[in-house]
Amino acid sequence: MPLSTSPLLRLARRLSAPGIIVALFVLAVSSCVLGLMAWKALAARDAALAQSKSETLNLTHSLSEHVSHTIQAADIVMTEIAGSLRHYTPPKDQFGRRLRDLADALPQLGYVAALDAAGDFIHASGVDTPLHNNSDRSYFIHHRDHDDDDLLISGPLLSRTTGLPTVVLTKRMENADGSFAGILLATIDTGYFNHFYKSLQLGDNGTIGLLRTDGILLMHWPSMESGRDVSHRELFRQRLPNSPVGYYKSVSHFDGISKYLAYKKSTLYPIVVTVARPEEDVLASWREDLRSDLIVALSLLGGMTLMAVLLAIQLRFRLRIERELREREAHYRLLADNIADVVFQFDLARNYQFASQSTVSMLGWTPEELIGTSCYDLVHPDDVETLRGREAQLTEPSVTHSHVFRLRRRDGSFVWVEANYNLARPVDGEPASHIVAVVRDITQRKRMEDQLNALNSRLAEMATTDSLTGLANRRTLDVFLRREFSSARQLAVLLLDIDHFKGFNDSLGHQAGDECLKKIAVVLAEATDGTPGLSARYGGEEFALVLPGVREDAALAIADAVRLQVRALDIANPASDFGCVTVSIGIAIKSPATRNETALLGEADQALYAAKRQGRNCCVCGSTLVDGASLVPEQCCHVSS
Repeated sequence: MPLSTSPLLRLARRLSAPGIIVALFVLAVSSCVLGLMAWKALAARDAALAQSKSETLNLTHSLSEHVSHTIQAADIVMTEIAGSLRHYTPPKDQFGRRLRDLADALPQLGYVAALDAAGDFIHASGVDTPLHNNSDRSYFIHHRDHDDDDLLISGPLLSRTTGLPTVVLTKRMENADGSFAGILLATIDTGYFNHFYKSLQLGDNGTIGLLRTDGILLMHWPSMESGRDVSHRELFRQRLPNSPVGYYKSVSHFDGISKYLAYKKSTLYPIVVTVARPEEDVLASWREDLRSDLIVALSLLGGMTLMAVLLAIQLRFRLRIERELREREAHYRLLADNIADVVFQFDLARNYQFASQSTVSMLGWTPEELIGTSCYDLVHPDDVETLRGREAQLTEPSVTHSHVFRLRRRDGSFVWVEANYNLARPVDGEPASHIVAVVRDITQRKRMEDQLNALNSRLAEMATTDSLTGLANRRTLDVFLRREFSSARQLAVLLLDIDHFKGFNDSLGHQAGDECLKKIAVVLAEATDGTPGLSARYGGEEFALVLPGVREDAALAIADAVRLQVRALDIANPASDFGCVTVSIGIAIKSPATRNETALLGEADQALYAAKRQGRNCCVCGSTLVDGASLVPEQCCHVSS
């Protein structure tokens, strides 16, 4: 298989097309950006989940401690009272006041009471002692049948005294001989916990659960549901048996929402506290950040894609121009090599004596119609005088002259021709009596030359200007500066640098950097508009102004005006102490001591660095520098930020 037709070679040629290269570049960069976004999003999600886990576990621990301390305060007092009653029976009024003081001192308690061995109320913290009997309550039966003195947590029960759902705390009382003497009872209204939990910020669907270790729900906030048996749920079947503290994801059996649940079993009492937060709330901030990141990433990718499309269009335009130039040059050579020429012979009065047959195809005239007529009859009126002047120079037979002019065709149109003519060599010593001319139709060549000139002008313009800013490029600057240095008596060079431009790009992106360069370029172009001066992009964020015929004081004024106009653009720059884009300008003036344009540019560069060392956003003249390294500028104009 020939190499030129191999599939790999054809593929390589396709991939080397500018459009394909730009597309592959955009695809590669987009893949990297999107990959980085995906990695960042996953990392941020993990961080959000980890933070939520830590916060929820901490809150669960705090709530568990709160419940334990709430119960423990009552437990301590009830234990002390039960111990004192075993050996001493106080008067009823005195003991009632003591119970009321206890209820007042512990705001979590609803009321406190003492029941005798028969289940009747004998003392209560309220004004009136309840008359009903509680011997049927499960907590009373438990204490009557068990001789342990542990605090028993019961409920939730609907209080016969207050009519409110309560958590009941009870403790066995004994006689001196250890026999059952009744119970001490204290209640905690679930409203106490509801009031406390309202101060927490858990979102619309965040919940708190207070449960006994046997799976009975004491209270579920904010629904205030109680009494449900949830011992068959994952928390009691799998989680609690393995660990007293935990965190896991599950679907809530209260509202059916997917939530992250933290739990903690109290170390003092058979109580479990749970805190559940919806997955939607846990990841809400992460989703908002992800949305913002996606908007920024897509905007950057869109801008990059637009720039890539513009670059591809410019590359295709360049290639098309080059291809057209090659094709037109080849066509021109083909025409020049194969067109049929016309041969004319004139007498010295410039009348036709002979015409070749090619006049028919070139001009539409037959040779017979031309013979005897003046050659100027067919010449375009605008070309007659020029042609007469050229032919007046015919004095030597050995010299061939060439001229381009227009001839009129039979149909009235004109064709461009190139005529090579000379005096015919004399025969037998006689003087020359006629002129021989070879005429070639160059109409198409002339048209192509005009098109080539237009294309070359376009290419020349592209080669001398900076594509981003529209200012002159470095090459044009060097040529202009070299010419003006050799011809101008007074010459000023301003070298300008954008302050903290790298930080600007790092903070706001290269697309914003390009827009900044364009805006500053407009200011510089206006500074030399209508003058013999030149504004050019020196390289990167550096620009140069070449001002022929400008003295030092005028150059300094121009520089300061440019600096102030750039400052007035008020382009935000987070990397600058001024808060906006500023420039530093170095000024150099041609003097007898200046060796060449390179030295003049170097003096401006030294002045620029002096301006940088002075704090930026100022103008420094090179003439004020001592040995090229002084830090004392003639004028350093700082703008307060």
